[in-house]
This record gives sequence, structure tokens and C-alpha cells, in this order.
Amino acid sequence: MFDAIAARYDLLNHLLSAGIDRRWRKRAIETLSLTGRERVLDLCTGTSDLAIAAVRAQPAAARVVGVDFAPAMLRVGQEKIGQGRLVDRIALVRGDATRLPLADGVVDAVTIGFGIRNVENAGAACDEMRRVLAPGGRIAILEFGIPSTPGVRTFYLWYFNHVLPLIGRVISRHTAAYGYLPASVGAFASPDEFVTILRQHGFVDVAAARLTFGIVVLYTARRG
Repeated sequence: MFDAIAARYDLLNHLLSAGIDRRWRKRAIETLSLTGRERVLDLCTGTSDLAIAAVRAQPAAARVVGVDFAPAMLRVGQEKIGQGRLVDRIALVRGDATRLPLADGVVDAVTIGFGIRNVENAGAACDEMRRVLAPGGRIAILEFGIPSTPGVRTFYLWYFNHVLPLIGRVISRHTAAYGYLPASVGAFASPDEFVTILRQHGFVDVAAARLTFGIVVLYTARRG
């Protein structure tokens, strides 16, 4: 499914979020408190927007490895990295979030942008993130949420369940992908539940910040 929508994935991300997705990624990178020396793993990297944001931040990550399971998404990401002349800063690898092709303790931070809900076993992915992180390493995970404010919640659910899938189908030309999005968000753990999962898998200083009325949740934590 992700391979089928790869060519229009970025366009739809920016269109359906009215461009706010760039701000969410910037906020996630800021929470890592980069100094310019860090090695960052961008898990479920997709077309590499978050990996690119990490090496363009000020201060920036020294090096980013992006891992994803969908080869067509990685091809789009590689094109963007080449066009941005970032091939010496970002390496993309096809891999499974629950069996990462990395040694223990080799990265200083892990990021995920809207991908953790697509991992069949989120707990196993958390174990792998902890394994590859150096002691004290940080994580920043962006994931969709559901607003709790009554009026905002009603409007958002209407948009999310009806308007967004329609626009997604028309532009991506894929009948299922943008119906999958609201379904997967509804099936994923609540913010409190995912905070508990992170703690159970060895992370400390875990926090969940609701962004843009709770449309997105930014989870931050540190390897214990």
C-alpha cells in the first residue's frame, strides 16, 4: 500500500495538513537538543522528511540512518536526499522496525514520524529502539491523535473520516490507503497507553505533548 502511494505521499502530507506537518517535524527535532555530533536513527522514515529535517536543523545531526520497509518510499526519499546534496549525511536502509540492522548502542537519538502505528508489534519496536540507543539517548515520536475538545473533536472526526479519505483517493489514485489512515489511528494506543508502553520497555522521562489541538501527539523519552 505504501509503495503504491509513494509518488504522491509528500504532496498529500502537505496538502492534508495545510503545511503544518513541517512545523510538527521541526518541533520533534528540537526536543532532541542536538549539538551537531549526534548519530540519529529515523525509523519508519518513509520519504525521509524527518531525516532531512534532522540534518537541516540548527544545530543539526551529524549523521542520520533512515530505515523503512517500503522500497518505493525509500526511492523517493533517496531522490530527495540526492537533490538536497545530503548523500554524505543521510543513509537509507530497507529494514524491519522490530529487527533493526544496527548494532547495540550505536545511535544517540531515534525519531519516528507517523509510523509507529503501522508497526505490527509496537512493543518489539520499542525494544529495538532501546537496544540501538546509547545510554541516555533520546527519542522523539510523532503520531496522530484525536482531539478531546468537543467542538474541535467533532469537526476533526468529520474531516478525518470523510474529507481526508476522499481527497486521498482522488490524488493518490489508491482506493484503500487513505481509508486505512483514520482506521489505523483509531486502532492505535491512546497517548496514555503508549506512554505506558514506552515505560514498560525501558524508557524514562516519558512525556506526551499534544500539538495543534491534539491532532498530533509528540512523545519524548530517554533510554533508562
